[in-house]
Amino acid sequence: MIVLKLVATNLRRHRVRTLISVAGVAFSVAAMLTVVTILQGAVAMFSGILSNDSEMIVFERNVSDLFFSNVPDEAVAQINAWPMVSRANPVLFGIVSSAGHPIVTCFGVTPGDARVRNATWLSGDRRALAGDAPDIVLGERAAAFLNAKTGSLIPIGHDTFAVRGIVRTANGFEDGGVFMPLSEAQKFFHRRGLSSVATVKLKDKDDAAAFKREVSRRFPDLIALEDKEFDRSYSQFRILSATSWAVGGCGVLLGGLGVANTMIMSVFTRIREIAILRVNGFSSGQIAAIVFGESALVSAAGAAAGLLLGLAAIYALKLMPAMHGYVDPHVRAVVALAVAALACCTGAAGALYPAFYAIRLRAVEALRFE
Repeated sequence: MIVLKLVATNLRRHRVRTLISVAGVAFSVAAMLTVVTILQGAVAMFSGILSNDSEMIVFERNVSDLFFSNVPDEAVAQINAWPMVSRANPVLFGIVSSAGHPIVTCFGVTPGDARVRNATWLSGDRRALAGDAPDIVLGERAAAFLNAKTGSLIPIGHDTFAVRGIVRTANGFEDGGVFMPLSEAQKFFHRRGLSSVATVKLKDKDDAAAFKREVSRRFPDLIALEDKEFDRSYSQFRILSATSWAVGGCGVLLGGLGVANTMIMSVFTRIREIAILRVNGFSSGQIAAIVFGESALVSAAGAAAGLLLGLAAIYALKLMPAMHGYVDPHVRAVVALAVAALACCTGAAGALYPAFYAIRLRAVEALRFE
């Protein structure tokens, strides 16, 4: 009990130093939570582009990126005819440019594609994607930054396209993208008869293994994966996830160094006080408990404040019009707990040296310390 009282007393005596340390941990935790959540949300959005109302994705085997994948239309037609398949939708991914906007994602789709079926049509309808005329449909954000509306003529690359519809989607990449009829996209990107992927809806999810075997047998150059299986294996997703934890971890490490600096200063400014405690019978374990207790309280308070600050930052980003569809405000509990635990562990590690120094102090020498 006396140890807890001393911990609380020491933190109150050095309020400014304590608050600075708590703020350092809080900002580090908030930064890590925000970075990890946003990048994991980005992975989820990329995944959502592929798994929109489907269980399987078919793409070319051994390609480094789906933009380079080639799935022949004949293969998609055959897959669509299989008894186990409800539907297979070909999608062609590409990058287009317009005046003042050098990089805009383009989706070559058919009218039956789930991303246009499930979108909110602000103007126009799905029939705009049925032909092979130079027509396009814009996501709501794309229409905003291209300053376009239904009926506008938009220069894309070396061609001019008529806007036949505007849609609102929940996915930020789709909402800021351009939708072309598949045949027109194949002609625009010089990939006639080819798509990047085929998203497949099965009649029975239990047929996934049989579907993968059938694709491998009939089309040796193609591979079929379940959506979750693809998310785990796709290298870009793994890189994004690793980057989020690495960047966030560096932030928390800096916060931990701040706690370590605070504890070192606390011990050095209280050497004579520690000596008096030793003379009065305090054991090495009690001295170490005081140091670790202060570090634990500072880290815990900083972690709690950081979680609240991070949640506020994520929701604030969600409300920004420019970030519509790009930020998922739902923070996974396991991520929040992992970030808080990492902050507390870093704070405890920062107290190791100060605690070790404190328990090695000899009372006689410490009382002579100036």
